[in-house]
Amino acid sequence: MRLLLIIVFFFTTAQAVSQNDLLAKNYFEQGEFVKALTIYEKLLEKNPGRLDYFLAVVECNQQLENFQAAEHLLLEKLNSPRAIPQLYVELGHNYSLQNKDSLATESYDKAIRYIDENPAYAYNIGRSFENYSLLNEAVEVYERAMTLDSTKEFNAHLARIYGEQGKLEKMFTKYLELMQSNAAYRSVAQRNFSMFVNDDPANEANEILRKTLLRELQKNPDVLYNELLSWLFIQQKEFKKAFAQQKAIFKRTEDDLTGIIDLALIAIAEQDYEIARDIVNFAIENAPSPEARLQSHQYMMKIELATAVKEDYPKIEKQFLTLLETYGMGESTYRLQIDYNHFLAFLAGKPDTAIQNLKELSGTRLSVYQEARVKMELADILVFSEKFNEALIYYSQVQSKIKNDVLAQEARFKVAETSYFKGDFEWAQVQLDVLRKSASQLIANDAMQLSLMIRDNSLEDSTQTALKKYAKADLLALQKKEPEAITVLDDILNNHKGEKIEDEALLKQGELFEITGQFEKAEANYLKLIEFYKDDILADDAHFRLAKLYEEKLQQPQKAKEFYEQIIFNYADSIYFVEARKKFRSLRGDAVN
Repeated sequence: MRLLLIIVFFFTTAQAVSQNDLLAKNYFEQGEFVKALTIYEKLLEKNPGRLDYFLAVVECNQQLENFQAAEHLLLEKLNSPRAIPQLYVELGHNYSLQNKDSLATESYDKAIRYIDENPAYAYNIGRSFENYSLLNEAVEVYERAMTLDSTKEFNAHLARIYGEQGKLEKMFTKYLELMQSNAAYRSVAQRNFSMFVNDDPANEANEILRKTLLRELQKNPDVLYNELLSWLFIQQKEFKKAFAQQKAIFKRTEDDLTGIIDLALIAIAEQDYEIARDIVNFAIENAPSPEARLQSHQYMMKIELATAVKEDYPKIEKQFLTLLETYGMGESTYRLQIDYNHFLAFLAGKPDTAIQNLKELSGTRLSVYQEARVKMELADILVFSEKFNEALIYYSQVQSKIKNDVLAQEARFKVAETSYFKGDFEWAQVQLDVLRKSASQLIANDAMQLSLMIRDNSLEDSTQTALKKYAKADLLALQKKEPEAITVLDDILNNHKGEKIEDEALLKQGELFEITGQFEKAEANYLKLIEFYKDDILADDAHFRLAKLYEEKLQQPQKAKEFYEQIIFNYADSIYFVEARKKFRSLRGDAVN
């Protein structure tokens, strides 16, 4: 019983201290320093060994300009038997606040001299200097400690400080030393490099890093430097130069195409298909196994499709068939078969053939996940062919087969979307409301957007006439029937003026005008949306699309800059804010990190 009482007493006391600590911090943050000081003094009285409470009392006095009281506290603590040399930094800072620079320097020197007595003090003293942005003093502390005691390791601190001081070459060199001694530092180093390096090869930091890496590579031909040069060239979107580095790495590592493949995927994502083709050809020629060669061929087909025009489709179909003849129609080529049938349905105009092929594939020996992937593609093609009920069956099968996978959530969204295409808005809404809590942020956002559109456009029109037309236009756009979709949207804009659907129709039609190369018409749509719906949820979309249109298609950078700027100042919570700010600075001529 007595032990229990002791435990309860200590628990209650600890809880009270914690609550007072939080209260004091809150007062301090609110600028109520007198109240904060009162609580911290009581906490320190009860916990005299707590240095954080002592420093809080000192800082409260400094905020209240009670510099003499702060000095008295610090000197009293420094004269105690326990050596706490970082308090000389605090004392120096207290003098600095009073513009007593000579006394401040004297105190800082005393702190630094303690390193000669015991290098173990370096961490606390160095951190204290850093807290007050006294970076030169912090560097001196860390460097002196490492000279006096070879077991001390402050290179990470030094590298970070060199960066803050703008001593880029010293920072890069120090991080390279760290990576040589411990590969775990690489992610930290690259994260810090990214704060200085940007996509401009002429940027000072880019040039310094490139020269530093080349210098180190000449001294020591370690693949680390090739890898970092490749990383730098990727940041600069110079994929050809990155490829040269990756080939050098491949020659030394043998059979490891990881870097080559990763670079190919980046080049494809950036739509630099010319160099991507060269990279993938290299991967095909040097593939260590049939499986690796097949994967590279799949990437090549993605490039072929991305760069093809309609006249190329017969040739592409033959390429697919040649690969399938070479590698077979079994489990190992299921992804290639999905790509082939996607091509047949969505580009080559042969959806029925694709449906039949995928039904046969889904009946072969596949893993549960592979079968789910096949059925997702099959259902997508069935929607494309307006066979909605059959598509819903396959989407439901995907959900039941892999219940806890993101693919199952995607299938649920496709169920909602298919119901929307059918005009069954009530059932679509039920599915979307569940998905708004999805673990996948992308799916949750898509679900929220579609849900809001259905709800908003059902309130004032119980017949949902305009919404049904809009769903039809959406489906036509999915089917690559852009002119027909544009015509349906014209119907909405002419016959449903002033209804909630009008802004959606303007934005959607603007996107379709862009796809069909009617850029002036797209411009007119976005301008109209901005004029009449500037406070609407789609206003930032219209601004961003219009800015990109001016920048990339209409070659009017000044107008592009104007609309990017409007996003920055008027739509700070927009998902386009970060990209708009980067684009604006680039168009203005800033160095954009």
